[in-house]
Amino acid sequence: MFEILDRRTTLTGNQIKILAAAIIGDALEFFDYFLIGFVLAFLIGPWKLTFGQSATVLMSSGIGAILGAYLWGWLADRVGRRIVFIGTVLNFSIATGLLYFTPDNGWVYLAILRFFVGTGVGGLYCVDLPLVQEFMPSHKRGWVGGLVTCVIPLGVGLGAVLGAVMGTDQWRLLFAIGVLPSVLVLLVRIWVPESPRWLCRQGRYDEARKSLAWALQVQPSELPLPSAADAGPIVTTSWFDLFKYPRSLIVSWLGNAGAQTGVYGITLWAPALFVLLLKVTPQEAAKMMILLSVTGFLGRISFSYFSELLGRRVAGGLLGFGAGALTIIAGYHYDATLFGMSAFWLLLAAAFFFADGGFAIVGPYAAEVWPSHLRTTGMGSAYGFGGIGKIIGPVGLALIVGSNNYLKPDVPLTQIPTAFVYLGCWFLMAGAVYLFFGLETRGKSIEQIDKELNATADVAASATIRRA
Repeated sequence: MFEILDRRTTLTGNQIKILAAAIIGDALEFFDYFLIGFVLAFLIGPWKLTFGQSATVLMSSGIGAILGAYLWGWLADRVGRRIVFIGTVLNFSIATGLLYFTPDNGWVYLAILRFFVGTGVGGLYCVDLPLVQEFMPSHKRGWVGGLVTCVIPLGVGLGAVLGAVMGTDQWRLLFAIGVLPSVLVLLVRIWVPESPRWLCRQGRYDEARKSLAWALQVQPSELPLPSAADAGPIVTTSWFDLFKYPRSLIVSWLGNAGAQTGVYGITLWAPALFVLLLKVTPQEAAKMMILLSVTGFLGRISFSYFSELLGRRVAGGLLGFGAGALTIIAGYHYDATLFGMSAFWLLLAAAFFFADGGFAIVGPYAAEVWPSHLRTTGMGSAYGFGGIGKIIGPVGLALIVGSNNYLKPDVPLTQIPTAFVYLGCWFLMAGAVYLFFGLETRGKSIEQIDKELNATADVAASATIRRA
């Protein structure tokens, strides 16, 4: 049945609606997630936050994202993509709303609630992309997946714009505003049906046909009734099944870890570093973040195209090596000027073209390299493992920069280059993993990828039996 989907050369109106809903959802989701970077720029001075306290607030959402990705991703393979999507949106929107009530000097309250924001955001990202991909023809899956992630920098940019116009005493309004998009996300996605491929794997063949018919805008009777052969047999899985696919594990886990460590280390600290290093106001720092959002957006559009033009492996290598080199150079030029502007700021903006832009590959690719019966579990595990980067990125920078003053809000300038070499090396590692260990999925149908992955797993299992 799904070969009918793959034969289509254009997207239907309903497929475009699915794509648009995912685009809106991801932009607004990460608007909520990255709000804390702008809020911290307002608070680090008045609250006299130490590097230790600031790092705790920033890493708490990362811890939550790790747990959320594993939990929600696992649930999505068992109870369905649609219901888990709704649950994750409610999760992070309620937590964001409660942040409005943060008391003065309440950095512990901030840290706790940010943990719950992270659980929702980590889960939604792992469910949203597979749901979109399973409605799309194979030859459009790369750029569609990339397009969904393209708008994430716009969420950061929206936060930057609001941060630029907010007064110092109005930071709580950022959290209140962050709740409103969640309602919109639910409204635009609640009418999207369950994934036809997931339904097929559950043996719910009539529902699968109706779901695909809705996406293709045809009558269900015009499509053949699917069978187990269309999406593989009904499979009961466990976490241990992930280890049957070691190459998928290495590429998706380490690729995510490298990219997330670098990006989140820069993104979450950048507004505060602009304030502390460049001596600008929080509002001016927010304006400076707009450029990073723009270059990240342009990068994601470009890498969506690169993923189909160059293939996933080469494009992933370009992400890592480009971002790594520019991040390291930026660290060594934190006090230089270029065209009368901060070279540090301009170089970070250039690095973001590769670093943030490369997420047009990181997320979709992490879903592609797993077989269908493990897709959200595998992607959740990859995003969850990569979520370590949400912790060791901002905390690593804090530990290096604040190595002699972790309990003070000062910035020892001599440590800045070392901190950015640390982040740059994570990007370089990601690039090497994609380029040298990646599985090429460009142009292949989901069913073809499943067949190749399962054949590899069967061969490995047979070899193990023979050795025994």
